[in-house]
Amino acid sequence: VHAELVMAGNTVTLNILDENNRPAAAKGFSGSVLIVSGSARESVPLAASGDNALKGEARSAIPAGATVTLVLKNATGKSGQVKF
Repeated sequence: VHAELVMAGNTVTLNILDENNRPAAAKGFSGSVLIVSGSARESVPLAASGDNALKGEARSAIPAGATVTLVLKNATGKSGQVKF
């Protein structure tokens, strides 16, 4: 599975893609992101949004240059982590 992370304002969207970079079903996926900017840290849970995306809302706008760590888990329980 491939993932595309999109951040705009305080919204975090994770688009789920297959190996050919085409939209893939997000059913059964769950995840969260940890947003770190300076000494500020916020964990944002991601929930299904549409057929192929997970979405979450931070308390405030995500600052440019913030470090974002994604934890993603699929329906079979396999998980992965990546830092942006």
